[in-house]
Amino acid sequence: MTYEQFRDKIESILRSFGKPLTWTEIRTEAKLPQLFPNNQWVHRMETDIGLLRWKDSHGITHWGFKKE
Repeated sequence: MTYEQFRDKIESILRSFGKPLTWTEIRTEAKLPQLFPNNQWVHRMETDIGLLRWKDSHGITHWGFKKE
């Protein structure tokens, strides 16, 4: 899978759900084989598509976009 395919899949899933998701939810929905995402690609997506990641009070990382 190329970076572009990965990026487009992640963006499509996050936008279709319209709410932040965890990596496990994204991975399951996209049927991705990686247990963990490629960190370099994740950092590129922060710039390319405006991806944001943050941890909640329980330490769970959520993925989403800036509210516009």
